[in-house]
Amino acid sequence: MNMSKLPLGDWVDSLVDWITVTFAALFSFFTNVIDGLLNIIVEVLSVGPPVVLIIVLALLVGYTSRWPLGIFTVISLLLVDNLGYWESTIQTLAIVLVSGFFIILLGIPIGIWCAQNKTVQKIVTPILDFMQTMPAFVYLIPSILFFGIGVVPGIVASFIFAIAPAIRMTNLGIQEVPKDLIEASDAFGSTSSQKLLKVQLPLATPTILAGVNQSIMLALSMVVTASLVGAPGLGADVYRAVSQINVGQGFEAGLSIVFIAIILDRITQNIRKPAYERFVSRKIVLSIVAILIVVAALFNVFTKEDAVKGTGSEIGAQTDYKIIGIEPGAGLMAQAKNAMKDYKLENWTLVEGSSAAMVAELKKAYAKKEPIIITGWSPHWMFASFDLKYLDDPNKVFGGAEGINTIVRKGLKDDAPGAYKILDQFSWDTSDMEKVMVDISGGTNPTEAAEKWIKANTDKIAKWTNGAQAGKGEEIKLVYVAWDTEIASTNVIAKVLEQNGYKVTLSQVEVGPMFAGVANGSVDAMVAAWLPSTHKDYYASYKKDLVDLGPNLEGTKNGIVVPKYVDIDSIEDLK
Repeated sequence: MNMSKLPLGDWVDSLVDWITVTFAALFSFFTNVIDGLLNIIVEVLSVGPPVVLIIVLALLVGYTSRWPLGIFTVISLLLVDNLGYWESTIQTLAIVLVSGFFIILLGIPIGIWCAQNKTVQKIVTPILDFMQTMPAFVYLIPSILFFGIGVVPGIVASFIFAIAPAIRMTNLGIQEVPKDLIEASDAFGSTSSQKLLKVQLPLATPTILAGVNQSIMLALSMVVTASLVGAPGLGADVYRAVSQINVGQGFEAGLSIVFIAIILDRITQNIRKPAYERFVSRKIVLSIVAILIVVAALFNVFTKEDAVKGTGSEIGAQTDYKIIGIEPGAGLMAQAKNAMKDYKLENWTLVEGSSAAMVAELKKAYAKKEPIIITGWSPHWMFASFDLKYLDDPNKVFGGAEGINTIVRKGLKDDAPGAYKILDQFSWDTSDMEKVMVDISGGTNPTEAAEKWIKANTDKIAKWTNGAQAGKGEEIKLVYVAWDTEIASTNVIAKVLEQNGYKVTLSQVEVGPMFAGVANGSVDAMVAAWLPSTHKDYYASYKKDLVDLGPNLEGTKNGIVVPKYVDIDSIEDLK
């Protein structure tokens, strides 16, 4: 059917833009509340040496789930500390606890409301279906726009993704209370609140706690996803390991998450009927835990010194001493960290996240003419959409201009000589790439943007395909990272290969898997290697198993970028 496409995406974008502007003050309030609560929990969990929290958690797990699990808790957390993931574990625990707090605060009352009102249940049920089936990554997009980059959008996305079991199980638990008990309470003249508090909730408690348990486990499963928008913790460590193909680090961080999951699962499963309640009352144990939390909080209040982040940097105060970065494993992030060390920017924080999250934060700040500092590279469509400038780098930490190289697997020249020749002759300039990127950023499908550019540049395409043998349907697998530059170049070269008789498959991965895939022959080529600086570590690791066809674009640049309205000119101005 030849029907025009409904502009559903445009409608959603317009709605999100309206919500972002209209409720900006409310989102700012929620951000401050969540940030403040998270900081309090991190400070409470960090009081004293790690062994203090390890002992407390071990005693709590042992009390609820018997002593062997208490011993397991001690051994596992000591291992986490030994491996160097204690700080990340504290941050992850805090994120899960904050998410769990809001899940309980809102999930249980909504579940009760659903159980008592059929109309509410009919409205809420499809909403929960939507929340549980919508990919978790989708929640990150509006969360970034509403709450900015950092831990808050990660917590919000975790909360939305994980609250459904708490609501469903609370509803189910109350509805499963035997009707004869409800009738008996009515016969004795119980009010609605008395019936709820004295009959329904006590009998539904096991089911409700099961729902809370599942919600907390789902919130913990979101920690890696939340790291895409700058949430710290073990999720960021796992994401960094994936980006860098660091199997050991990935296993260590993943194992730490498993330990935390087991500990939280056992506590929440057995808190209603602890294993040793016959020896020590549950009320006494919960009172002791509450007292410890209060004491830790008071200890922080009286011992905490106000941190002085900077003494002479006005821009630092305006940006909260944050440089908004991209993916943890990106070479640009390594360069930015080296720059911070070289220029002695000890008070500054490089926020990890993703290139999409960085651009979203830039859009928000630019619209309000607020100062913002980001990691940047060119070519990039944001330089065409915003008035931006690189900060001078007198120490040359970011190096000079780079090129983007085409790299193929060994044996491709023999297996598909025509594709090899096209890839070898592929070359364009920054203005070409930016035209494709601008179209894509404006909403054009990458394939359509590539086709548009190809139709307008047949002379350049002729040079790429000159002397290349036509394909006979051979499959060519291209791999790329989700950077705007690489989305543009990969789609263009893919379309050219298709027009010359090849069946092309595109795969989006992180930088490490991109190099590893070409090196081990599972993919055929990439046109996305930034050399000699940005991807030098990956190139050094895999170069003996690669065929480097040289640059397909020259004159790229990396550095620290600010809008032109920001009144600084050099990285040294950040001191």
